[in-house]
Amino acid sequence: MKTTDDILKLGDPRLYETCEPVDESELPLVAAWVQDLHEAMEDIRRKYGFGRGIAAPQLGIMKRLFYLNLDKPYVIINPELKNLNEDTFEMWDDCMSFPNLLVKVDRHRSMTLQYFDENWKKKTWEVRDDISELIQHEYDHLDGILCTMRAKDAKSFKYR
Repeated sequence: MKTTDDILKLGDPRLYETCEPVDESELPLVAAWVQDLHEAMEDIRRKYGFGRGIAAPQLGIMKRLFYLNLDKPYVIINPELKNLNEDTFEMWDDCMSFPNLLVKVDRHRSMTLQYFDENWKKKTWEVRDDISELIQHEYDHLDGILCTMRAKDAKSFKYR
């Protein structure tokens, strides 16, 4: 069972690596990866009271995959962000890799997400506001970018 302790913490060099795409031949592995992501996220929810998404590299799975648990679970494989709206908003972002730190960042208000689901079906999802920012956060993890690297300025950090 994966827990908070299995999530890579700020400073771990793997968090700064660019992930490889999931190949269709790896689809049989995805269910186990998603189960691990789900378990770690549920433990964060219990311990810290937050968590709507987690990216595979946060568990050392260096693949372009993230998992969201919103109104239902979403498995996002090889995502692509399209039509990023120029309209942005400022927010305090949090991350499971540093659960007590909040970082002030700007995120795009809306965008289009294209991805494969757990059945290797191509999907398109138009998202806005809190879902848009969540997807941008998780997508950044796949490129080795943490919200600390997107901070608005040197004073854009605070403890939860």
